Amino acid sequence: MEGVHALESACHPIPWERNRLLMLDVDTFLTTLYVMIDDLFQAHRAERNRPGPEASLCRSEVITLAIFGRWSRFASERDFYRYASEHLREAFPTLPDRSQFNRLLRLYADDIEHMAVKLGQMMTGNAHPYQALDASAMPVRDVKRRGHGWLAGAADIGWSNSIGWYEGFSLLTAVEPSGVITGFCFAPASTADQPLAETFFAVRAYPDPRLNSVGSAISGTYVADKGFEGAENHRRWLEDYDAEVIHPPKRNSRKPWSKRLRQWVASIRQIVETVYDKLFNTFGLWRERAHDLQGLRARLAARVALHNFCIWLNDQLGRPRLKFADLMGW
Repeated sequence: MEGVHALESACHPIPWERNRLLMLDVDTFLTTLYVMIDDLFQAHRAERNRPGPEASLCRSEVITLAIFGRWSRFASERDFYRYASEHLREAFPTLPDRSQFNRLLRLYADDIEHMAVKLGQMMTGNAHPYQALDASAMPVRDVKRRGHGWLAGAADIGWSNSIGWYEGFSLLTAVEPSGVITGFCFAPASTADQPLAETFFAVRAYPDPRLNSVGSAISGTYVADKGFEGAENHRRWLEDYDAEVIHPPKRNSRKPWSKRLRQWVASIRQIVETVYDKLFNTFGLWRERAHDLQGLRARLAARVALHNFCIWLNDQLGRPRLKFADLMGW
């Protein structure tokens, strides 16, 4: 693949790096990312015709910048655009003004979701017999603020064990044991885990091109927590969507699991916590304050794509898969 060749010819070690891990400069990262995106789209999806004058950036350029801009190094959209204007003009000479770039970002939200999932599928290979499934809070506004937010009617109030009451959405992800995100979706914060999972399984079983972020159905098992409990739910998911779900029983269950089995499941689910930490902290999802639902879709998908792409990069460089902090030599 051309992306691999671009990486091999451009990456270099930082001289003072004692542990011999490779770091990438910005140009190498962007070149490799762009080539990867362009190759995948040429193989799988033609660019859509749209009315109006020709855009200043092509689809692959927009998506490359959208993904690159999710690093937490950038404190805001304004901060990223300022960086792009000052440092990336040589690579993207037709970079439009910030408002036009944001419109292009929203326009290609479906394609960014497609790219996030395709990057995950590249690395699944021999699929594992299970995936971890978990929901997490995705706040978009301070719950104590008065009045209606930008996403009134879409976001609402929900409860999270980690942050308490919040305003925003509930984010559901499926993660392989290696840390690759294979699918994701979100719903208003008040949505319970079970109906969110039902929609997720239904779209995986009966794909809808308008909802491609959930990824593909698997033949294995989903390992979840107690939020996805319910014998009737499990029976229906298995019969209707061929989705088997297991989770630890309640402490007062008549059929308790052994301590060893509980520890094994806990170790499997630990990868989900690690992945959410990458999305929320390393890639700044906690700071997301979207004004538009389409923009939120695009920026969330860009973070998932960046996560999966960084795992692929680390594989190519012989680095630990989830070691992102020192991947970029800014």
